[in-house]
Amino acid sequence: MSTSTRSDKLRIAMLGHKRIPSREGGIEVVVDRLATGMARLGHRVTCYNRGGHHVSGAEFDKDLYDGPDRYKGVILKKAWTIDAKGLAAVSSSVFASIAAAFGPYDVVHVHAEGPCLMCGFIKFMGKRVIVTVHGLDHRREKWGRFASWYIMQGERAAVKHADEIIVLSKAVQDYFMELYGRRTVFIPNGVDAVKPLDADIITDKWGLKKDEYILFLGRIVPEKGAHYLIEAYRGLGTDKKLVIAGGASDSDEYYDKLKGAAGEDKNIIFTGFVQGEALEELYSNAYIYCLPSDLEGMPLSLLEAMSYGNACLTSDIPECADVIADKGETFKKGDVSDLRAKLVILIDDPSAVDALKAQAATYITGKYSWDDSIRKTLELYRE
Repeated sequence: MSTSTRSDKLRIAMLGHKRIPSREGGIEVVVDRLATGMARLGHRVTCYNRGGHHVSGAEFDKDLYDGPDRYKGVILKKAWTIDAKGLAAVSSSVFASIAAAFGPYDVVHVHAEGPCLMCGFIKFMGKRVIVTVHGLDHRREKWGRFASWYIMQGERAAVKHADEIIVLSKAVQDYFMELYGRRTVFIPNGVDAVKPLDADIITDKWGLKKDEYILFLGRIVPEKGAHYLIEAYRGLGTDKKLVIAGGASDSDEYYDKLKGAAGEDKNIIFTGFVQGEALEELYSNAYIYCLPSDLEGMPLSLLEAMSYGNACLTSDIPECADVIADKGETFKKGDVSDLRAKLVILIDDPSAVDALKAQAATYITGKYSWDDSIRKTLELYRE
């Protein structure tokens, strides 16, 4: 590979995500913003998208097929994918890695731990390898024994072969240093300043009005803790509705479990996967945004919720508590009684909620910037 100078435009490949443009998960949002931002600066960026079906249902597949091969200046290529549960992620990342290793790139940026299994091969082929660990994926409950083992092998390959590892939280940075003695670089995600929308689509579709619901928005997977929220909500006796927004993400059994826990309560609303203006309206009009996660990397949904001026209540894990600082409220992770108690306090004290809302957007957009994330990542590419 030829040596680049700071004035050179880089040839960059990204892989490990599902596909862009898409909101199938937080990783996809990050890859989208990094790739399009770098392309806007004149770099040649190629993203290897996964084939197969949308994780949130076949009704969204129409957005994935026969699309353009460019998106906001980014070259899109489809990695060969075995479209079967448990094989789609593995197969797409392996074949994307092979294509990137042989491709005309200066830098290959791998997102998430599992896809890092091929880092050694990419490095052997003369590429600079950058890895972003979006979270400690082997700890996620949805993975079986083999998947957890595979992800751990990817983590170890990243530690051994990656030129640089980016992490999204200080807690994960400590993990890599304590377990492997491996230095990592903390580059947080960014967030945009936004203009809240009035309730329109969400009123017509689900009967939701401003400040009349508590919002959970994210992937419907066990580690996000929606089951804690439903259990806590059912003991509240409030008129405010509970909205569970998000797709099942290969976790249909868990999704069904949540619906069973909600029972016949018509005030608990499952919207399924949402995007576009409906998503923006949900953020814009919630009374409280609640993220009761057991495990996170750096939750983009939390950054987005605060950017819309939400009062946020999260579990006290560092990945959430560090984001909200003193501009939100926390409860003890996994403690339904404490979660219910904090919900009661916020529901009974609208002035406290208004105070949190008043400072949320200015604080979060001042602290986290996509421009900063892109600049720091490009500096890491060149070091």
